[in-house]
Amino acid sequence: MSAERREKKVEYLELIYDLIFVYVIGRNNALLHHLENGFVSGSTFLAYTMFSLAVIQIWNFSTFYINMHGRNSLRDHIALLLNMYLLYYIGTSTRLHFESFPYQYHIAWAIILINIAAQYAIELRNHRGKQAEENSIRKMMVVLFGEAALVLICIPFYSRLGTGLAGIPILYGIVMTLTFSDENKAELIDFAHLSERAMLYVVFTFGEMIIAIAGYFDGDFSLNSAYFSAASFLIVVGLFLSYEVLYDSIIDRGKKTTGIRYFIIHIFLIFAMNSITASLEFMRNESVRLWPKILFLLGAFLLYFFCLFALQSYAKPGLRICRRFVIPIIGITLGFIAGMLLLRENMRLNILLSVLYVFAVFWRIWLYSRQNERGMQERREKKV
Repeated sequence: MSAERREKKVEYLELIYDLIFVYVIGRNNALLHHLENGFVSGSTFLAYTMFSLAVIQIWNFSTFYINMHGRNSLRDHIALLLNMYLLYYIGTSTRLHFESFPYQYHIAWAIILINIAAQYAIELRNHRGKQAEENSIRKMMVVLFGEAALVLICIPFYSRLGTGLAGIPILYGIVMTLTFSDENKAELIDFAHLSERAMLYVVFTFGEMIIAIAGYFDGDFSLNSAYFSAASFLIVVGLFLSYEVLYDSIIDRGKKTTGIRYFIIHIFLIFAMNSITASLEFMRNESVRLWPKILFLLGAFLLYFFCLFALQSYAKPGLRICRRFVIPIIGITLGFIAGMLLLRENMRLNILLSVLYVFAVFWRIWLYSRQNERGMQERREKKV
């Protein structure tokens, strides 16, 4: 890998591009505000899941292209700005009963994929004679053009088969990306840039969480609103601190890797964050049925931390998950689940338990990183 690639930085264009995803995240989360019989219906939750995964996958494909071939050129600007414009159509099409009018969403989705694939096709001429680069580009063209074709083919069948049909192109994109993943491709990837881009997307998602919990500040001051607003804010802070420690102190950003699994884990991490946002909004809503509310919150927390710990496969030497780290976390988590189920009828205690759980896990992650840093420092000093 060249020195130029090692020094690749996130461009302003990429940050502007990410802003549109804040809008789309908000549109996706708004789907969960539509309740039927005290909770989100199965069809609505399926639509929410499909829309979330599709949008995050679009972001992943864009980011990998920029990482490997982006030059902050005029062509890059035009391609990203076109995708931004098309994402507005995806955002405005994210609504209930989606299967009755899938055309706008899917045509925009397909054009975005074709746009990214076309950028790879144009890049072929810049890599003639370089076998590894040519193979990588052709494989990504197969993934992107293939998924775009599936997106378009599915359109006529939504009215009969429903929103779950969107899972076919999404699954195709994930499976084919993993199938074509090759460690030789690691030479083409700047993992430091890739991990920074993932971190920035997570930060934007935390921003959406902060916006969403503003609903707890309901104008007229009351102890109840102050309690719930403070607790929900602390939960967001605790989740953010856990990710911050992982990114700053644990992840080996100089690692030679394709980063494919790293980004796939982030797809589900961001999905979990969006679900936590919705579950926090449900906490004070008495029209939401008790059991679904509690189970949704538990599932969202567990998925978030599972993804967080899965990212430790990219940790620095000596900081990967081990038994002395996992066992206390499992104990804390089992205690949290038991407490939430036993106290399910008291939302004040539930949200307090959530705060304590989030900060207990953060404390373990921080302590583990500090202990290992001290251990590595001591070993280096002994060698000297």
